[in-house]
Order: sequence, then structure tokens, then C-alpha cells
Amino acid sequence: MTDDRLLAVFAAQHAASRAQPEVPLALRRDRLQRLRALIDRRAEAWAAAVQADFGVRSPQLTEVADLLVLRATVADALRHLARWSRPQRVRTPLQLMPARGWVQRQPLGVVGVISPWNYPLQLALGPAASALAAGNRVMLKPSELTPRTSAALAEDIAGAFAEDEFCVLTGDAERAAAFAALPFDHLFFTGSTGVGRKVAAAAAQNLTPTTLELGGKSPCIVDASCTDLDGVASKIAHGKLLNAGQTCIAPDYLLVPRGREAAFVDAFSRAAQALFPHFDTNPDYAALIGERHRRRLDGLVAQAVAEGATAHSLPGGDARQMAPVLLTGVTPGMAVMQEEIFGPVLPVLGCDGTDEAVAFINARPRPLALYWFGTDTAARDAVLARTVSGGVTVNDTLMHIAHEGLPFGGVGPSGWGASHGEAGFLRFTHEKAVLVQSRWSAGRLLYPPYGARFDRMMRLLRRLG
Repeated sequence: MTDDRLLAVFAAQHAASRAQPEVPLALRRDRLQRLRALIDRRAEAWAAAVQADFGVRSPQLTEVADLLVLRATVADALRHLARWSRPQRVRTPLQLMPARGWVQRQPLGVVGVISPWNYPLQLALGPAASALAAGNRVMLKPSELTPRTSAALAEDIAGAFAEDEFCVLTGDAERAAAFAALPFDHLFFTGSTGVGRKVAAAAAQNLTPTTLELGGKSPCIVDASCTDLDGVASKIAHGKLLNAGQTCIAPDYLLVPRGREAAFVDAFSRAAQALFPHFDTNPDYAALIGERHRRRLDGLVAQAVAEGATAHSLPGGDARQMAPVLLTGVTPGMAVMQEEIFGPVLPVLGCDGTDEAVAFINARPRPLALYWFGTDTAARDAVLARTVSGGVTVNDTLMHIAHEGLPFGGVGPSGWGASHGEAGFLRFTHEKAVLVQSRWSAGRLLYPPYGARFDRMMRLLRRLG
């Protein structure tokens, strides 16, 4: 992708969007149906490309973590598209009667999507599907860290869509920066908080509205009311170790009742080994994306141990398939408690009750996700009421992202804006206010020159209001 090509594709999509500001429902359906057919036809080849990019990442993992969610996104959009797209009538206030008002939902125009490497199908094509459903043209810049997957998407999308409809543009980080600087009608970015700041700054130069799905340190609370520690540990292990922890909403640290840290470490270890009887050469356990990522994780563990933490490493693993490591005795100042981990390392901290857990969470940036385990509904409701996070799953991990009826997104440093379902559709939609005045309008009674008639009308409106 050269700068000239980038500008040419944008110019073509921009011109096409302005030539057709109202996109018929039938055309939106057709685009979604073409995308669904492409997913069905190329799923196996795309999973193979993802496997090749990671080194180890089973097609079954790609099916459940990428393609299952992606198919649900497209199916949900097709099912509800007519209702989402129709004008929304609104009640007219007394002082404007008998005028009529409604909200007309229109495409924004050209939407840019910058997607990450960790779920290179779901997080690329999911936002694109919502943008297409809303009637937009889409330019997608996938990650350079999954080059085979990105190349396959570029080739296959080009075979199913006109370039001024939906186009995939590959390239390195420099090209991504140029992509973010284009004057899109909306820019959707998924990635780290640090890069998200750069994307937001680039978009701000054009006053381009953005959706940022970032990361952060998502807490997991095990309440004192938990009695089935093994069952809880199994769900936490699954959420933490899916894709080897390379998941933006993976549990990032764990708060357990003080004194039960060791019991949880043992339960987690049993659960992890039940899921993955061995870590090296296990096709079900994903590899880390690269050597630099492994060095960063090893550095976080080593630094924590040097500062007084204890590492509990599960046996096995190799240079790319890192065996899980639990850390006890961590303190808030350690780097592992400051940075998003994004790997199979889990700090376990003791705390005394809900108040301390809430205070600990609220002393830190608002997270993308929060998890709570227990049977005490009063304690659960206190956590839900007194903390702010992008989303929550109670008595499980990750699952809120799979519910198309729930908006998905961050808050504050973990991002802004929401995707999925109608929330995602509306993120890529301009809601235009329309008021049709009646010939019987009494509005001119409020025109100047002001006097006794105006005063009588205002007294009447105050009484009726």
C-alpha cells in the first residue's frame, strides 16, 4: 500500500458515498450477504492463514473465537436491519404542535477500520460488517503482524466487493499512520491504549469521530461467597488462557479473599492442566505472536520476582508457547500491575471484602472488562453499582462480548464508543433530526415585536408545561 494508492482508494470511496448518500436497504443486505458467503467459503483458508501467522493456533480456536462471533454479527445485522434503518418517530412537544418530527438514520460515508493481530478475522470484519449494514463504504487496514491473514483478506474482499464499496489495504506501521490521518467520516480502531492515543490525535486533525476499543487491566473478583473454587478456577483459566492470554478482555489480575491465594493458585493450576495437558506442541494452546512479545512477558515476571513476588510456573512450554505463570505477593507499584499483560501471566492478590476490592479497582484507570464470581447478590450489586467498566460478565469470563444484544466497548483509557448489534450500527450512522412544520403552526405568535400577546402566550405555555 503506497500513499498514492491509499489516497486514490479514499477519493473513490468518498466520491461514491457523496454520489449515493441514501443507500437502499436491498443494497445493504446484498453487501452483508456477500460478506457472509465469503466467510462461509473462505473460513478454512483464513484459519490456515491465521495458523501460519501465529505458528501455533488451531483452526478450532479460530472457529470459536473469530468466525463464530463474526457469523453472529452478520446474522444479527441481517435479521434486524430493516428495523434499525427505518426513521424513528419522536413525540412533538406542545409548543411545536401540530408539527411532526422524526430521526432519519443515514450512512456517515466512508469508514476506516484499523484492526489488530490477536483476533485478525473477528476484529477486522466485525466492525466492517456493522459499517456496511449502516450503508457506509469501508476501508480496512489489518495488522502487519499477521501478514498472511491480511493478504488473504485483501485478495478475497477484492474478489467480492468493488473497491469503492469495501477495500483492504495492507502495509506496515508507517502506512497505518498515514491511514489514520485520512479524513474519514468515522475511524474505528482496536488495539493498545498507547497506539489508540496516536490514532485519536491523528483523527483529531480532521475532526474525524472515532471509536476506540483499547485494552487495560481487567480485574476479576472472587467473592468470599464462592464455594466451588475449582469450578470458578476453570472459567477463569479458560478466559485467561484463550489465545494464550492475547485477548483485550482477558482477566488481567485477580482479587481473592485474603488467605485463599494459595488455594486459588492450586485450583487454577489443576484447571489449566485439564484444559491443556501440556503446553508445548499442543495445537489447542496458541503461540505468542512473536519473540518481542515473549521477552516483554518474561521481563514483567522477572521484575516482579526481583521486587518480592513469587512466581508459580506451570510445567512445560517453549519459546513460543509460554506456559502459564501465576504471581503472588505482587504490589501495586510493580510493572506487572501497571501495564496490560496480554499473555498467560496472572497476578493473584488478596483483599478483605467488597469495599477493599472496589477501592482497589477505582484507584486505577477504568477497565475494558470486569469479572465477578460469587453467590452473594448484594455483594455483586455493590460491585456493579460502585465500579465503572466497559462491560461485565458475572460468574464467567469473556462471554459478554459474544452477546450481540449487548454493546461492547471501553470507557476512558480503555476506549470509547461501542460496537455490536444496534449499538454498532448506530455508531456508524448519522441520526438526522427532521421537523415538518404544519400550516397551522402557532409559532408566529412568539415572533417579535414582543408585547402583551407574547406575554399571554408565554404564561399559557408555562402553565401547560
